[in-house]
Formats: sequence, C-alpha cells, structure tokens
Amino acid sequence: MHIRDWPADERPREKLLARGPQQLSDAELLALFLGSGTAGQDAVSTARALLAEHGGLRPLLDRDPRALTALRGIGPARACLLAAALELGHRHLAAGLQRGEALTDPGAAGRYFARRLRGLDHEVFAVLYLDNRHRALAFEELFRGSIDGAEVHPRIIVQRALTHGAAAAIIGHNHPSGHPEPSTADCAVTARIRQALALVDVRLLDHIVVGDGPPTSMAARGLL
Repeated sequence: MHIRDWPADERPREKLLARGPQQLSDAELLALFLGSGTAGQDAVSTARALLAEHGGLRPLLDRDPRALTALRGIGPARACLLAAALELGHRHLAAGLQRGEALTDPGAAGRYFARRLRGLDHEVFAVLYLDNRHRALAFEELFRGSIDGAEVHPRIIVQRALTHGAAAAIIGHNHPSGHPEPSTADCAVTARIRQALALVDVRLLDHIVVGDGPPTSMAARGLL
C-alpha cells in the first residue's frame, strides 16, 4: 500500500501538520526527506530499513554526505537534502547565540557543543567566549588531536579571551569513543585553564564533554 492510501492522520506530512514534527518517529521524519521508497517499499519502510541497517538515526546521519550517496534508498539528491537539513539545524542553534541571547539555560551550552562536536572521529577542544551578561561573543575550535586526545594550551585560551574582551568562557571537547565521562586528564586541564583565566579576571563557567547521549557538564558534576 502506498503512503497516499494510508489514513490521513497516519501519513507523515499530514501528521506533522496536524500534530507537529515532534510527534513523528525517526523513520517518519527520514521518510519525508526520502520522498519515495525503493522497489516494493514505501518511504517509511525504506527509512526503517536504513535505520535498522545502520544503527539508528545518529550513526546514519553522522556519515559524510558522499558516503550517504552510496546507500540504497538515498543517492546524491537525498544525501544533499539530509546534509542540508543537518546544517540548517546547526545554524538555527547558533543563530540565537549570534543574536547575543544570554545563556540562561544551563543545558543550552551543552546542546550547542554537542551540535558542533558530536560525531567527529578526532578530538576537538573548543571555547565559547561570553560577555559579562553571558551573551556569546565567539565560538572557536582551538585544538585538534587524535582519538587519544588533544594537546591544550591555556595561554592560547587566555590570549583569545583578551582578544574578544570576554568576561567568561565555557570550554568543551568531544570524546570520539562516545563515552562522555570526564577523565582524570579532563579534570586536570580544566583546573589549569580555570587558574589561567582567573589571572585575567575571566570566569570559567563550565567544561562540556560531548559523547553519545546527553553531554556531560563538569560544573553540574561539581568538578570545576
């Protein structure tokens, strides 16, 4: 049966318009981008097969767009649509920070770092610089490393804080292994950075560790 033959309240498009996108399953959302299915399958069935075969939404969409083009049921046009949708999501999240909105929600920084750093196969250490009202001034990826770690230099973080005229900062990095638990080395480098920033009256508000699942806030853990 084609999707057009389904009851109206079960079709993904009609369901989205009537109830909102949050009411759709991962397969239904993916099916909207696919548009149609493969031979013998509708778009939702094709989407379900893709998710099952590739381990779910995250592992599927973390693929490079060129890798997506090779998957059955996607191809170049749909791969571009999916990559563009992800990038729009990243830019939508960043837009609030770029408008100078204050980070009043403790989870907002975690979501932002997760959007920027999750899914990378190498470790990246980044800093979000803030003014005295906790509004974003700049987000910078300062250090890159292998899967085993990134060498972090507090003096560079301090130099960039002075360049931006920052009053506060949030640091963050990803764990390519997917495990978001802060390591002993993470705690040590956090202490070094906090001490270095304090010398120029810049507060370190948090250290976000990004892995699979929700990011870890070291401030919430009492590790700052």
